[in-house]
Amino acid sequence: MKFLLILSFLFNANKAQIYTKTVLLMGSRFDITVVATNKAEGDLFIDTAIAEIGRIEKLISSWDSNSQISRVNRSAGLKPESVDKEVFELVKRAKYISQISDGAFDISYASIDKIWKFDGTMKSLPTEDDIRKSVEKIDYRNIVLNQNDQTIFLKNPGMKIGFGGIGKGYAADMAKKLLLSMGVKSGIINASGDLNTWGVKPDGTDWTVGITNPLNKKNIFSWVPLKDKAVATSGTYEKRVTFKGVNYSHIIDPRTGWPISNIVSVSVFSPSAELSDALATTVFVLGVENGLNLINQLKDTHCIIIDTSNTIHKSDKLKTNEELP
Repeated sequence: MKFLLILSFLFNANKAQIYTKTVLLMGSRFDITVVATNKAEGDLFIDTAIAEIGRIEKLISSWDSNSQISRVNRSAGLKPESVDKEVFELVKRAKYISQISDGAFDISYASIDKIWKFDGTMKSLPTEDDIRKSVEKIDYRNIVLNQNDQTIFLKNPGMKIGFGGIGKGYAADMAKKLLLSMGVKSGIINASGDLNTWGVKPDGTDWTVGITNPLNKKNIFSWVPLKDKAVATSGTYEKRVTFKGVNYSHIIDPRTGWPISNIVSVSVFSPSAELSDALATTVFVLGVENGLNLINQLKDTHCIIIDTSNTIHKSDKLKTNEELP
């Protein structure tokens, strides 16, 4: 899902202006936007955010053999590994999302045996036995956290944890936090659609996100003002395979090994990009009814779901403005 950000602000040489830079970090596109009084100040703020995101990547990347998470994964079934408090607490929060979603979200998803291919090479459905075996090592309940020793232990050999469903959102939150500590009054960290905002535009109005219809990207069906809010979207409309008229998405239920086939897009709005990131996938797996039920129980958290019949479902307290230009 691509977000259409309406950046209609007033440019004035004597006032704060918008400065933006696009970089590749954590294997994804990051668009970093800040409000600053001049280019030198804007560049300093953006470079600081880039350095912070790079720091996070070195801690949690499963692609980096020297990261703390890679060390935890190598010790699966053998011994606990001590990690920084920051990493420990991130895993702890991710495990909590797993618990409240009954495993619809699971950071041990990195253990999956990838039998589904979405590059055009699949010619038939995997067997039931292959699907079952592909998720045998996934189970957040086998992640043992020791608060006193600050260690993480994966009970079973071959288990892995990864932050594909939460890491970019966390990095966006941490970059925002650091910039706020520097006195940056307004900005956006957009991590490939995991987007966190704070402050207002130079003209005093809120940042606004337009949610597009995934089946017709030129059509914006809903506008949502973002004031110190984050939004993340998961979508299946670009990566999927079709067998016997049924579409199978790249988003797979970690409890069953089966792709989700009845939803095309989920957008979640919450106070943090980390939470929005995790919940977007969670709602996808839970489905419309159970997903809305979960979101409606969470404070300051809202969502928009589009199902395969192109029906739009919104959580109870979501405020949108479909009249914005």
